[in-house]
Amino acid sequence: GLICSNNSLTSLDVSANTALINLYCNQNSLTSLDLSTNTALQNVSCLLNSITSLNVTGLTNLTLLNCAGNQIASLDLSTNTQLTSLSINSNLISSLNITGITGLTFFECHLNAITTLNLSANTGLTHFNCAANALTSLNIQNGNNSGLTYFNAVQNNSLICIQVDNASYMNTN
Repeated sequence: GLICSNNSLTSLDVSANTALINLYCNQNSLTSLDLSTNTALQNVSCLLNSITSLNVTGLTNLTLLNCAGNQIASLDLSTNTQLTSLSINSNLISSLNITGITGLTFFECHLNAITTLNLSANTGLTHFNCAANALTSLNIQNGNNSGLTYFNAVQNNSLICIQVDNASYMNTN
């Protein structure tokens, strides 16, 4: 793995490191990160940079992605179907499709501009935080709401209804 966190890096080219499994480049000054050639990557943490462009397409082995605290406006996760932990909080994301990531258990997306989320395919979800977005639609009817140990959807002022498995259960737990 490569750990290069807490430096003043403004760029990082790991395209030749195709066998790289873990990348931790937190708290630098990176503005873009293209990991599309690093198909062996399983864990990527690039939080607290200034990233506006993050390319993780083709990373079919990726299980953990933490890109919180950046300036990312869009993120294509369509090929990252093995993700179990996803932290994209504190970015500029307004649209996100995670329906193909069925094994997701930990998902933090608070402090973005997301308007719609469909988590109906994410049956293993145990931790979910979507607070402080622009949600108008949230579907968490995944057949396993009782498996949630943490759920936070506050500060979504236009969200008037959350689609759940059992409203009584979700209101009391």
